[in-house]
Amino acid sequence: MFEQLLNASLVILSLAMLGCLYRLLKGPSMPDRIAALDAIGINLLAVVAVLCVQYRTQTYMDTILVIGILTFIGTTAFARYMERGKVIEHGNDESAR
Repeated sequence: MFEQLLNASLVILSLAMLGCLYRLLKGPSMPDRIAALDAIGINLLAVVAVLCVQYRTQTYMDTILVIGILTFIGTTAFARYMERGKVIEHGNDESAR
């Protein structure tokens, strides 16, 4: 029963990733595409977590952490680019003084 639930969750997560992939490719605006990319990263993280439970291993826990960190950094960088037009600002920084 538990194996069937894990398999069903993998199918549902895969369908969610396909829906997000559609939104990533056809999104009407850039913020929609950024949100879809973030959702794909979170769904990928969930798939790896379900596989860890299904195979009864802790081998990929580091992979889950790396996916989470990269998803967060990528979303933050895209949002900053959308807001300011630059990811890293050079030059005069008034807050550093």
